[in-house]
Amino acid sequence: MPASTHISLSELQALIKRGIDNAHPLPYWVTAEISELKVNYSGHCYIELVEKGGANHVPKAKASAVIWRSGYPMIASYFQGATGQVLAAGLKVLVKVVVSYHELYGLSLQITDIDPTYTLGDMERQRQETIRRLRQDGVFDMNRELPLPAAIQRIAVISSRNAAGYQDFMKEISSSPYGFEITLFDAFMQGAEAEESIVRALGEAADRADGFDALVLIRGGGSQSDLGCFNSYRLCCYLAQFPLPVIAGIGHDKDQSVADLVAAVSLKTPTAVAVYLKNGMAEFDAGLDDMRKELKEAAQAFFLQRRSALRDAAFALNRISTQGTQAVRLRLEQLRGALRHGAAQTIRRREDRTAALQAQLRQSARFAFSDANFRLDNLSAMLRHRSREYVASRTKALSLLGDLAATRDPDRILDMGFAVVRSGGNIVTDPVGLQAGDSVEIVMKRRTIEAEIKKIK
Repeated sequence: MPASTHISLSELQALIKRGIDNAHPLPYWVTAEISELKVNYSGHCYIELVEKGGANHVPKAKASAVIWRSGYPMIASYFQGATGQVLAAGLKVLVKVVVSYHELYGLSLQITDIDPTYTLGDMERQRQETIRRLRQDGVFDMNRELPLPAAIQRIAVISSRNAAGYQDFMKEISSSPYGFEITLFDAFMQGAEAEESIVRALGEAADRADGFDALVLIRGGGSQSDLGCFNSYRLCCYLAQFPLPVIAGIGHDKDQSVADLVAAVSLKTPTAVAVYLKNGMAEFDAGLDDMRKELKEAAQAFFLQRRSALRDAAFALNRISTQGTQAVRLRLEQLRGALRHGAAQTIRRREDRTAALQAQLRQSARFAFSDANFRLDNLSAMLRHRSREYVASRTKALSLLGDLAATRDPDRILDMGFAVVRSGGNIVTDPVGLQAGDSVEIVMKRRTIEAEIKKIK
């Protein structure tokens, strides 16, 4: 192949570079989302820009970009000053880029400027979208509609344990003369993990809702970019439906987050939340003092009124009791006379009845005694007869037992030719325990024979 028909790789790269430089001599304003951002040790900022919206969650476009260290500090501080947040992944930006091509590093976009108003507008759009969805779902006003307890003392706090805002809150609340019961649910309050961490803490606090009067959500200041999670639909939906009133002190002065809007009470700082709780207890205590005073005054007035009424009632009772005593005395005299007359008649009737009963009792006793003597004679005769029969039957039985005992007398058994075998001084009744070679005694009528067992069959 002739040498004129091919070129080197560097020559090709140079042609591409000249073509791109000639085709795109002027910068472009481009909208994109930052998917990655890294500032290396040299001070250059390397960014990956994407345009979402492709199928299957694949970006429609992607390009590498760089902000050289000569321009990065100025662009970054300008953006942060206008938006209150640092350049970071996840932000939608409008940047001014110059298209460039390098023989070693390929195509890249050099960022020379940024328009922070575009990012602010996108953040506000997200905020308004969250509000719209919460209203559409019917949960936007749920937490604000919960009644606030008259005295808030048992408090669940979601914050970062080491955050200055939490320390300020605890310092202020500790200076109160009232006893507050604080339970901290530790969570990240800024950064990429903040939303998930706060939602998890909300779930833990909701599981123990019966032990608290209210929930406090506080953070100690920070940039406006850190408020992103407090505008997210997921977190704000949890807050709006939380079973206890939420008191928010997210610590910013410029704008209200959606979390502020759905909370029952929204205050600027953690210290302001502590002051609000202290003032609420002071108002409750003052209300109790007023109620005590009113109760005391009402009790005194009631006592005076009752004392006057009791005095009047005493006078009336004394008059009525005097009249009543006289009437009762007269009635008692009448009853006494009637009682004496009635008692005399009753005694006479009782005496007559007693005499009649005595006569009847004597006659009944005579009849009963005669009947008893007759029955006793019959029983005596029967007992003598039965006794003679029983003695005769027992005598016969004893005679039979004596005959039976005589037949079993050992001497009589021996007279009949039987013998008694003893082993070891004991009578052998069962030969199972005997063995060949054992010595035994054979007791007969007139002799005792000692023998040795030769064989057992």
